[in-house]
Parts: sequence; structure tokens; C-alpha cells
Amino acid sequence: MRLLKVATCNLNQWAMDFDNNLRNIKKSIARAKEAGAVIRLGPELEITGYGCEDHFLEEDTVTHSWECLKDLLLGDLTDNVLCGIGMPIIHDSVRYNCQVFCMNRRILMIRPKMSLANDGNYRELRWFSAWTHKYMLVDFQLPSDVSEAISQSSAPFGYGYIQFLDVAVAAEICEELFTADPPRIGLALNGVEVFLNASGSHHQLRKLNVRIDAIKNATLSCGGVYMYSNHQGCDGARLYYDGCSCIVINGDVVAQGSQFSLKDVEVLIAQVDLDAVSSYRGSISSFREQASQKQKVFSVKAPYKICQSFKLQMVPTAPVEVKYHCPEEEIAFGPSCWLWDYLRRSGASGFLLPLSGGADSSAVAAIVGCMCQLVIKDIENGDEQVKTDAIRIGQYKNGEFPTDSKEFARRVFYTVYMGTENSSEATRSRAKKLADEIGSWHLDVPIDSVISALLSLFQTLTGKRPCYKVDGGSNTENLALQNIQARVRMVLAFMLASLMPWVHNKSGFYLVLGSSNVDEGLRGYLTKYDCSSADINPIGSVSKVDLRSFLRWGAAHLGYASLADIEAAPPTAELEPIRSNYNQLDEVDMGMTYEELSVYGRLRKIFRCGPVSMFQNLCHKWCGKLTPSEVAEKVKHFFKYYSINRHKMTVLTPSYHAESYSPEDNRFDLRQFLYNWRWPYQFRKIDELVQEMGEDKTKVPLIAERPGDSENTSDWGGGMGVVAAGSGNPNVGL
Repeated sequence: MRLLKVATCNLNQWAMDFDNNLRNIKKSIARAKEAGAVIRLGPELEITGYGCEDHFLEEDTVTHSWECLKDLLLGDLTDNVLCGIGMPIIHDSVRYNCQVFCMNRRILMIRPKMSLANDGNYRELRWFSAWTHKYMLVDFQLPSDVSEAISQSSAPFGYGYIQFLDVAVAAEICEELFTADPPRIGLALNGVEVFLNASGSHHQLRKLNVRIDAIKNATLSCGGVYMYSNHQGCDGARLYYDGCSCIVINGDVVAQGSQFSLKDVEVLIAQVDLDAVSSYRGSISSFREQASQKQKVFSVKAPYKICQSFKLQMVPTAPVEVKYHCPEEEIAFGPSCWLWDYLRRSGASGFLLPLSGGADSSAVAAIVGCMCQLVIKDIENGDEQVKTDAIRIGQYKNGEFPTDSKEFARRVFYTVYMGTENSSEATRSRAKKLADEIGSWHLDVPIDSVISALLSLFQTLTGKRPCYKVDGGSNTENLALQNIQARVRMVLAFMLASLMPWVHNKSGFYLVLGSSNVDEGLRGYLTKYDCSSADINPIGSVSKVDLRSFLRWGAAHLGYASLADIEAAPPTAELEPIRSNYNQLDEVDMGMTYEELSVYGRLRKIFRCGPVSMFQNLCHKWCGKLTPSEVAEKVKHFFKYYSINRHKMTVLTPSYHAESYSPEDNRFDLRQFLYNWRWPYQFRKIDELVQEMGEDKTKVPLIAERPGDSENTSDWGGGMGVVAAGSGNPNVGL
């Protein structure tokens, strides 16, 4: 029996914060050694942080990485433990994303990444090149200061593995796990038994099972020990890296780290039996045959033994059941941890949220409340870093620290109900009740006087005063009056976030939270520069359908019972007067349901459908429910308003990334924002297909030739303003 004790970790790194990152790396190595591990793996690009983006193009970033690596090698941290360290390296004027393997104060090998992630949120080809010499190791000349410090002039660089006296170890970096021709196949056929995957994988709803299945399958086909390390937390942008580092042997998970945590350093330890790998491989006839015909891979000799033989007290780690979170838990914990990292690293003293009593802003409030609960839980569990941050942010004095989530929320969270004559007592009371349950400092602010002042100014300038549609006004007047309310709320929110701490004799400022969801963004169902314009938005990439499920879950599991009533209420913006025969409703204004929006979004982004292919797909999906003519009308309706409002995505508040059909155009959804919103060629093709199926094409109501003012806001941070098809009102898009 060859027993090997290994360690992998979740690290909460911060892009370009070399002090923080190096400190976390040292802690993780020290903890691994304390546990007796002889291999320690860290996440991809852990020295710099994964999300440096164009900072990777700066020479300083590479230089500082070498300085940090030198720091690690000068001490005794790497004595008797193989450490995989992620950093950028320039070789022959080409920048590579690398894993550097160090042991006993020397660099044993440098492994450049061979398959780069370059879709979705990833742009690695913008900063790095892939190593294309699959069966080559070259001699890399170390920087002179590093060479002098560790008395080593060069190190092997390229594709290969490290051959110890008793085990072979190799790297497979992040994206390479998912490729069609992964490196591990050739390495396994050459006898490599332990694979180290340093990763930078972000959270997305319902994504973890894909990752876990890939890691398990990596060792099912050819056996082996697979170590996976990941970042965890917000490292400076829209992504939350969701940890879940793990250790797998022959398809069995023997260790799994947390997916959502406030910890800066989490180390997983497992003891694996390498003879079990040999036995597993030997039992597969096809593996034996392929291994006998393998193509040789170069190796680096390491004259050390790192395995131990059988001892009664050294028991191999048993398989564990993989922990998965339901989508509602993912919405609660992922954005909560992201918000905490953003808060503690931004220098802010708390958050301010315009709370309307609607579903979206209430979901954001519940997420902040969940964050406060997680902080108290970690303090109770003895996390000194979380306690230190909470004392600083909450401005506790004289040795006091937070012990109750509601008390902590009152120190770091303002909620503001900004009502008008159009607001109902129901939404006002729901907002107040939820604020009381969470513990936020709640303000009820009437804004009619501000709106009246603006209208009086307009009347002085023009001699005219606009009226709502229900009072005889035109569509132009109606939309303008709604947009005034929405934008006034944005201005007041930022004013209160800046000044309320001063009013309460607190230092610092508060961050304004947005609350528009991904479906409203996709549809453009929001007013530019209203309460959708905030500092950050924790639900900007979460669908309305998932948010409503989260509200029901939160009522039962977060202790905020009022969320059930909020979820049950029909979505309304409350920007128009309520009359006995008229009540403003979001889905009526949009001309489509939120469920339909999710379908459109997934077809448009995930399945890459244009108007014609979306129509064809939906004819099959909605067969028996809608005629082809009705499907055609819906598809045209969506694409017209999507294209008219696409420009709104250019100013969308930075949002937590959670959904694969997010329309956010700054990083994820790279499409233009100026469209021919009539889509003449595509819509004509749809009409032809309808005619071929034996139906006359549906007459779709024309919209204004020239889009006018911006659309209205739903839930103060979402949006509304599209009128129901056939109502005769123009949709607008600025």
C-alpha cells in the first residue's frame, strides 16, 4: 500500500493585491504541512488573482509575481512539500498562464496552460498564448534576481510530468479538464497517477454538477487521483468564484470544500492509496493495451520519496457524498458572499437599497439579510478575519463586536421606501415589515414634493403641465411622468447613501444597491438612470422565475415571513395612478410573461438563435398551445423591443453573474447596441414560414417610427414601459 497525503484549497484572492494573495498562499501551505500533506495545490493564477484582465498585459504584473514566488522559495514553506503555484510567466516574449511546481526551495517544473478559456466571461486569449508543443520540455532561464536568491539558473518549461521515486505527478489546468483531447489521457498512459488541476471557475446557477461530473469522469476512464483547487469569493469584478475544491480517486469524491463561504483560506486534506489506482488501471484491458502503445511524454526527475507504506493508524480517506445546493440556496449564499467581499474591500460602511415592497428589491434586501446572518455565524464559529472586518465596517468600539444579525444589519444597511401619490399602502407596509424582519434602518420618504417642483419648473419654462394617460394625457406625457419618478428615486438614493452616515455620526459612505433582474435587462424593461442605476446589483443576472422561488424559500429558511406575501403580489411599478378600472401590471405592460422572457433569453444566448431559428424552435416547443401565427407574433414582439432597448445594457449596473443568458454587454454578451429594430429580412422569412404552414401572417401592431423617451421602472430597480400589444401605445427606448 502506497499512501499519499495531499492538500488542495479554496483561496479568496483579490486581483492585483499581492500582499493579500501571498498571505493566503502562505497560510494554505502552512496548514497543509501541519496536516502532514506532501502535495499542496492552489488555484489558477493565485499570486495575481484570476480577474486581473488587462493588468496581465503589464510587465509589472509578471515582475511582482516573480517577487512573490521568490519570497515563497526563500523560507522553509516548500520544504518537503510539492507546491503548485499559479502565476503568469513570459517565455521568449510570449506570456503564458502557468503552474509552477516548487519543492525544497527549488523550482522543479513550469507547466504553461495548453487550452485557454475564451468564451462567456473568459478572455484568456486576450492576455495569454497557449503552449502548443504537446510533447516538449525546454529550458527556461529564471529571472536573475530569482536565480541568485535560490541558486538555480533554469527550470524545465512545457508539457510533461514530475517523476518522483515512488509516484508520478502532473498538471491539468482549468479549461483542459473540459477539452475533447485532455492532457490527462496521454499522461495517464505514461503512468501519471496524480493530477493537479488549478482552476478559476465562477459560480453560475445549476452549474456545479457539470463541474463535479467532469472531475469524477476524469478518473473513471483511466483511474488516478484528481486534485482540484479553485478561487472563492469576489476578486474584484462581477464574478463570484465558488470554490468547491475537491479530491477524487477512481471516480469517488473523498474530499469536497465549501461552495459559498466567507473564509479567506480553506484547506482540504485527504489520504489516498495509490495502489488502488494501479489496481483500477490493471483491471481495464483496453487501458493496458493503449498504455503499451503510448506516445512518450517527457518527465522531470525528482529524487524524493513522498509516499508512505502501510501503517495501521494511516487510513485512506473514505468517499463522501457530494454536497449540492438548490438554486434558491445558491441565490441566497452566492450573492451574499459576493456582497460581503465587495463591502469589506471597497471601504464602504454599508449598503443602501430603495425598497419598494416588490419582489426584486425585496429579494435584494433578503440577500443582504442573509449576508448579515452568515457574518454572525462565522463570528460564532471563530473566524477572526470575518470578526475583524465586521467590527471595522459596523464601527464597533470598546471591544464590542456583532452578535446578532438584526443588530448588525441596522448598522450596515439602510432601506428606503420612496413613495408617491401612486404608491399603495400594501407595498409601503410590505417594505416596512420586511425591513423590520431583517433589521435594516428603514426610511419612509414621500417624494411628491420633489416631483411637483420639477413639473412646476417645466410649466414655468413651457406653459404646459403633463397629465397621466388615465387622466386624459398622451402616451408621451404618461411616460415622462413615470420616468420623472424613477429618476428622482435614483438621485435621492445616492444622496441618502452619501449623507445618512454623516447624519448618524458614522464615517464613510454607503453603496447603493440595484434590483433589476436579468429578464428586465434582456427586455430593456427599465428606465435609464433610475434606481436600476446603482453601484452594484446582486440579482442583475437572476431570472424573475428563480427570484420568486427564492422568495418562497427565504420566507421559510431565512426567517423573513413577509417574503411570502411579497411573492404572491402581482408585479407592478406603481408609477401611474390606480383607478377602479385600471391597475398597472408589469407583464401586461411588457406584452409578455417573465416565463416567456426566460425562454427567449435562453434561446437567444445559450442556443445562439436569431429571430428565424427562435421562431422554428418555439413552434416545436409551443406546439398545441399556440399557432405558428401566434408564435411569430411573440417572437417579433420580443426582438423589436430587445433591439430598441439594447443600448440600455451599455449602462447596466455591474451585476453578480449567475445566469448563462445574461444580456450584460460589458463582459458577457458582446453584441451591438444599434439595431434595425424592424428586422425586415428576418421577419419576412418568418412570415414566409408561416405562409408555408398554411396560415396568414399575423398583423403585429406597428410601433413608433422613431423611439422616444425611456421606458418606465418596475419595482424601482427593474423596469417597465412596454405597452401591451394592440393597445396602440408606442414603446420607447432611450
